[in-house]
Amino acid sequence: MSFIENIKNRAKLDKKTIVLPETMDIRIMEATEKILKEDLADIILIGKEEEINKISQGFDISKATIINPYTDTLTEDLVKKLVEIRKNKGLTTDEARKLLLEDYMYYACMLVKTGHADGVVSGACHSTANTLRPALQIIKTKPGTMLVSAFFLMVVPNCEYGEHGTFIFADSGLEQNPNPERLAAIAASSAETFQLLVQKEPVVAMLSHSTMGSASHPDVDKVVEAVKIAKEKYPQYKIDGELQLDAAIVPEVANSKAPNSEVAGHANVLVFPDLDAGNIGYKLVQRLAKAEAYGPVTQGIAAPVNDLSRGCSSDDIVGVVAITAVQAQHKSSREN
Repeated sequence: MSFIENIKNRAKLDKKTIVLPETMDIRIMEATEKILKEDLADIILIGKEEEINKISQGFDISKATIINPYTDTLTEDLVKKLVEIRKNKGLTTDEARKLLLEDYMYYACMLVKTGHADGVVSGACHSTANTLRPALQIIKTKPGTMLVSAFFLMVVPNCEYGEHGTFIFADSGLEQNPNPERLAAIAASSAETFQLLVQKEPVVAMLSHSTMGSASHPDVDKVVEAVKIAKEKYPQYKIDGELQLDAAIVPEVANSKAPNSEVAGHANVLVFPDLDAGNIGYKLVQRLAKAEAYGPVTQGIAAPVNDLSRGCSSDDIVGVVAITAVQAQHKSSREN
């Protein structure tokens, strides 16, 4: 069974409600039909009924719930709650209403905050900033988490490395140039996420252009310090570095370059030193190795809110919705 088939099967076991606020995009309608047909999640679409009906022509979305912020009785209650959440920032009632009516991502996040939904997937036609800003303002970070980061779940066909070709690449979508402490936190969050989604032991490599002191540079020093912090703060995980990519995943290279590392040659979670490396890395693997790339998926928010690549397909959206549902199941199990 493939990774995404397993995720879909898990999503079906305890169905969650996911909000898709980008109802102006036909890919959302195509994905909604597939999600509902496969019974992966209950879907809330935000927008005016006539506009949604027009763009969804040809797709069966009849089982989706449509919420029109301009007419729904829930809106005024959400306005009051948003004012309360943002009172320290001086948000007025009129400003809150304007946000909810004009930016459906705010409405979506308020649905999650108030328990009317379990997660949000957006970003097909909006930037990462537009997707995550409302989430951080309203839902906020998970207790005990230093920062929100983003990863891609990569599934490489016919690959002997990682977990049978399955990897997490982090941070590949959000944190531009993390300092050592933040890099260590990304490693820990990514390990926890791998355990949740792949259900296998995470083996975390902190990547660099250097392996165990083979090069000297402040960029290397940052990774070395991050490894030290990670081992001290998160001893429950196998984390090591600094490692070049080949030393991290290829056993023969690891035996030569890092023979004393329990991570080298076996890594399935790859933590990149900065966003440039992470973003370039996942796109190289996606395009040249024809890998499935699910993400950017966020970690560290108090409830699952996930971004999409603006080049995503409807199948990509379906996959991220299924992942979001499984994350929501995990959140529910922690609270119960």
